Amino acid sequence: MDNGNGIAGGAVSVALTGSGGAGVMTAGTLLLDAAARAGLYGMMVRTSGPQIRGGEAAALLRIGSGEIGGLDDRFDLLVALDWQNVHRFSDEIPLDASSCVVSDAAAGAVPEAFAKAGPHVFDVGFKAMTKAIPGSWPNMIALGVAAGAIGIPLAAVEEVITDAMKRGRDTLAASIAAAREGHAAGRAAAAQAGTRQVVSHGSEGRRWLISGNEAAGFGAVRGGVRFVAAYPITPATEMLEYLASALPEVGGALVQAEDELASINMVIGASFAGKPSLTATAGPGLALMTEALGLAVISEIPVVIVDVMRGGPSTGIPAKSEQSDLNLALWGLPGDAPRIVVAPNSIADCLGTTQWAVHLAETLQSPVVVLSDQFFGQTQAVIDRPSEVDFGTVRLCAAAHEPGYRRYADTPSGVSPMALPGNRGTAYIAESLEHTERGIPSSGAADHRRQLEKRARKIEQADYGERWADLEGEGESAVITFGSATGPVREALARLRAQGIALRLISIRLLAPVRPAAFDAALSGVARVAVVEQNHSAQLYRYLRAHYTLPGATYSHARPGPLPFRPAELCAALEPWSRS
Repeated sequence: MDNGNGIAGGAVSVALTGSGGAGVMTAGTLLLDAAARAGLYGMMVRTSGPQIRGGEAAALLRIGSGEIGGLDDRFDLLVALDWQNVHRFSDEIPLDASSCVVSDAAAGAVPEAFAKAGPHVFDVGFKAMTKAIPGSWPNMIALGVAAGAIGIPLAAVEEVITDAMKRGRDTLAASIAAAREGHAAGRAAAAQAGTRQVVSHGSEGRRWLISGNEAAGFGAVRGGVRFVAAYPITPATEMLEYLASALPEVGGALVQAEDELASINMVIGASFAGKPSLTATAGPGLALMTEALGLAVISEIPVVIVDVMRGGPSTGIPAKSEQSDLNLALWGLPGDAPRIVVAPNSIADCLGTTQWAVHLAETLQSPVVVLSDQFFGQTQAVIDRPSEVDFGTVRLCAAAHEPGYRRYADTPSGVSPMALPGNRGTAYIAESLEHTERGIPSSGAADHRRQLEKRARKIEQADYGERWADLEGEGESAVITFGSATGPVREALARLRAQGIALRLISIRLLAPVRPAAFDAALSGVARVAVVEQNHSAQLYRYLRAHYTLPGATYSHARPGPLPFRPAELCAALEPWSRS
């Protein structure tokens, strides 16, 4: 059953806000976990002020009985532990007259930024209730309020609190008591405000609660990565934290390097030695890595670089999302340096696409850039367990004592055998200067052209199968997008299809190399194209115009972060275009 928003079974949006240290992220995480245990789907987006740590914070959740791909146009419920600088989130937490605001009157009146929408306002004395329950915390009351208001069973809330609390029976009992009080208050407020309730249709087996960064880390391990070197940077750090504990369990290791230059050179060295290797970073770090990536291209050493994009340029907006590193990933190397660029289009797909990236790097002996972003990386989601895929990843290595061995042999596929250090009877060469097929430095025109064509051919001729893009729908109008824009676009197209407008979705997973034949087939019968992306300069639109023939009049809907796309915004833009 669809609720008209493209979300099966309907969904409810909840915001938990408060000053630094109030525990809203903990409450939001527990609420999402409780939803999962109640058989529901959901996602939680973290947002904070410019200081990243400390200061105001908000947990933005959307919970329902169908899979969730993005945030909605408005919030049904706002639970505010206090109002300290929370007005800064007014653009991120749109309310209307049917919304419900629950706050503590002792903390002050609802700020005008929220009050002007005319929501139903209810007073819950978080501080007074906390004092009445010794050992309790206001955020546990807020957890109960949110769960009660949207219809998550109290039993699921008590279960997650019990699993989370490790500090003794008294603390556990106080937290459960606080959640119970909050649950009752939330139910009462929702009854008066008419707040929508979530309805579970049951769950077959336990769903996963995972972030995009964790999913990417798991995909790397599943793909065979056994060495990671990286320098912590927002918003990629959680991927490194996951890998730091996961890698030793499979015989791997993670090294925290002194900077991004060291980390990329470490992973190139580890791959040189035969270990599938990866680094994770954000835009500023990727910029520092470009020279070393050129080394990986010319020496044909496989490495994976996960770029969790954030607002730019420079340090920009570290804790907000933007798809503005596309040009850097596609073009940001000196010389003609072909490389592979892929982008997951959901939190679950962060796992599969990162695993695929490892496969492509290893089999094509090439650097692969994975373009995730802050929205995916730091968002937690309840998802169905992803299916296990075995790509059959095998790096082509030279045999011992291989006669006439040529490291950079100009093979039909463009892929030539690698000899690992210590391989008997075969000299391993990794040359950063242009070279002959044997790896001897050469400035000859013929050698340069031969190796340029070899490095391009192995990437262009590879079989990427149907994974290059997700194709959905029919009609003469097609919307092209990538990455985290896919979820809101998919929901907007579902709403427009409900109005009788036939639309296709093309969510590109393989951004480079270009796939002219596959792209032409996907656009067969299409009369108009729109390109949706979250950056200021329409980077994807211009890239597609450079490499493909787009049919009819093309439309670019590009805007920067930090606000995520909302389905209503996209409907308003795409509906008149689709009828033009």
